[in-house]
Amino acid sequence: MTTTADIRVTTQVHRIYIKATAQAIWDAITKPEWTARYGYTGLVDYDLRPGGAYEVRATEQFKADGAAQGYEIPDVIVDGEVLEADPPHKLVTTFRLLMDADVAAEGFSRITHEIREVDGGYCALTLTHELEGCPKLAALTSGSLESTGAGGGHPWILSDLKSLLETGKPLAG
Repeated sequence: MTTTADIRVTTQVHRIYIKATAQAIWDAITKPEWTARYGYTGLVDYDLRPGGAYEVRATEQFKADGAAQGYEIPDVIVDGEVLEADPPHKLVTTFRLLMDADVAAEGFSRITHEIREVDGGYCALTLTHELEGCPKLAALTSGSLESTGAGGGHPWILSDLKSLLETGKPLAG
């Protein structure tokens, strides 16, 4: 039996301002040669049409880092479907994290990336993650588990992306 306490609607909204063009930000989100350089260094693969597949493959370094911490990292760490693609302004996908069986069992959530040009050569990048029924994933992506070694979630990834685009170097680089 499901009670109202079992039904959770969680939406995380993260916005960051980046001194880069909308196209540069779009490319950094959708091209593996960029995603290998920031965040958790996954290699994205998008079929950028509605109904197209989306996945993130682990790099060898990511697998090695996981193994050093006692984790076996699968080849594909995220999968989903492209719901909407309007380059270079909006990308909507489903998202399922596959590295942990409990988190994967929560099913698919929904991520929207919106890129809006603002005055002064900046763009606002807003990431909205709809996490209904995904409390474990919500905790991971919020960054609230960073002190436990689970990573900094979306705040870390977006900060790293900003650093890479503005300086040519990721935060940890």
